Amino acid sequence: MTLLNPTKLAELPLDARSREIVTKTIEFFETKGKKRLREDDLDRVWYADFLDFVKRERIFADLLTPPELGGADARWDTFRNCFVNEVLGFYGLCYWYTWQVSILGLGPLWMSPNGAMRKKTAEALGSGGIFAFGLSEKEHGADIYSTSMTLTPQEDGSFRANGSKYYIGNANEAAIVSVFGKMAGSDDYVFFAADPKRSGYKLVKNVVASQSYVAEFELENYRVAADEVLIQGRDAWNASLNTVNIGKYNLGWASIGICEHAFHEALNHATGRRLYGMAVTDFPHVSRMFVDAWARLVAMKVFAFRASDYLRAASLEDRRYLLYNPIMKMKVTTEGEKVVDLLWDVIAAKGFEKDVYFEMAARDIRALPKLEGTVHVNIALIVKFLANWLFRPAACPEIGRRSEPAHDAFLFAQGPASGLGKIRFHDFAPAFEKYARVPNVALFREQLGAFRELVGAAAPTEEQAKDVDLLLAVGDLFALAVYAHLVLEGAEHHGLTDDTLDQVFDVFVRDFSSYALKLHERSGATEKQAAMALRLVRRPVFDAGRFRRIWESEVYALRETYRMKE
Repeated sequence: MTLLNPTKLAELPLDARSREIVTKTIEFFETKGKKRLREDDLDRVWYADFLDFVKRERIFADLLTPPELGGADARWDTFRNCFVNEVLGFYGLCYWYTWQVSILGLGPLWMSPNGAMRKKTAEALGSGGIFAFGLSEKEHGADIYSTSMTLTPQEDGSFRANGSKYYIGNANEAAIVSVFGKMAGSDDYVFFAADPKRSGYKLVKNVVASQSYVAEFELENYRVAADEVLIQGRDAWNASLNTVNIGKYNLGWASIGICEHAFHEALNHATGRRLYGMAVTDFPHVSRMFVDAWARLVAMKVFAFRASDYLRAASLEDRRYLLYNPIMKMKVTTEGEKVVDLLWDVIAAKGFEKDVYFEMAARDIRALPKLEGTVHVNIALIVKFLANWLFRPAACPEIGRRSEPAHDAFLFAQGPASGLGKIRFHDFAPAFEKYARVPNVALFREQLGAFRELVGAAAPTEEQAKDVDLLLAVGDLFALAVYAHLVLEGAEHHGLTDDTLDQVFDVFVRDFSSYALKLHERSGATEKQAAMALRLVRRPVFDAGRFRRIWESEVYALRETYRMKE
């Protein structure tokens, strides 16, 4: 698995226009240079230069417009969007963020049956517009049951909107804000379109200290025309959750991009330093931390691409993506934190310096696990799938690699956001059997069997399920099991060697053991659960030759292969 190197893009598996978008985006940032990138970050400069570039090159217009409303290259193609997510994360979270919240804002617009608003949206994208998703509120967060934004019908057929929204990215400059609320009187859910430039839209403040503008805004008797209502009733409720289903997938890619840039910078620094008469990278603990960081980052990318395959292949009959997307959000982003922490332990004080990218990475990597639902919220979601995944495999369509240039229309026709307990999954066993020759895969397979026995014999009771602390311990084990499964499924797509898989699963075996110990320690666990949790603990198979080959050929070999232009 190749880490992103902006100077070596020949192998990008993309069509001509998609490759052009990625290449031009990289050129924009490399021309800007690291010095200016860091100055703009430290001075919290609104990224007007980036948005001018997006407009000039029709970046968002081609990437985010359905083909029937855009130009010849317009489509919503998750595979190519992965690369854009990665590149934007690589250069700065604020640039990724304006893209991400535009995606969220576009969700209800593309899901709406309102043809006039869909056409207006496409025109705004073509003019370089960005978008906002007006869902959360200061008092209620993302608890959309409690939303206080109201839309009141008027005698002339229009509506008046009143209420406030909080933590809304792009809401200062958005061409359209998709606002979620309730109809006055009936409490029916509704999405409607708002314009920050119109009377009644009051921009209160930017609630964060950042280049991004994350707004608190109020609507005071804001007039909404009848043709600005997007979706009503249960469909509006479904649209809110289905939009988040789309957006949360992207967070893992932002983490990947951040980690890749931080990795290059940290390795360049460490390989150029000598301490106590020896190279920093000759210290055994330093090479171990770099190899661990690399292995985690490889797994992040392989899982992310494999999860994309299921997202692109989804249908009303195949909704396996509803397990993989929250794992992408909560697992890949928390893995990103671990990667940056490992690198930071190597470069130490260098990571605080104002002229290095790493200072941004160390700060911004913390944000991603906390967006689009906390890690805890997403673990609570994925645990709903545990019994079906572990014990009731079904005959599901086999999904290959979905890298073809195509519009992913199902994303905007996901149907009811319910029925999660009915979703079935294919058997995980064949993937583990296929790679049983790899020592640490075989060891993890044993751990997974012990976990299955634990859940089968001592599953949390209904009362225990109310103990969030206990549930999180079980959820961590389950998430890692699913994560490892998709890494194995994606291994062949990316030509992972047995050495690479063994090193990746060395990490997985240790993590699974760590999570098992947490379950053992939980006060809410029964004696039986605590005892059975210890059966999951294993020591990984260490192979000095394999470690040396990975270190020399995969990790150390990356030194000075990329350094951002000043």
